[in-house]
Amino acid sequence: MMISLGVTVIRLRRLPRWSQLQPLLTEWRQRIRSRCELERLSERDLADMRMTKLDAFNETRKPFWEA
Repeated sequence: MMISLGVTVIRLRRLPRWSQLQPLLTEWRQRIRSRCELERLSERDLADMRMTKLDAFNETRKPFWEA
């Protein structure tokens, strides 16, 4: 739907349905959980995953919406 206000045209978007939002919210929750778990791993566990403490730190500081 478009609304014209003189020269300005505003496009109105429909809000997404719950069925479209639910997978995204589930993915975000999983990222939060996995980053919390990553934060608690020992250096030995991180080394097994070929990660350093700095790699883990950088990953855990990302916002949940960022992959």
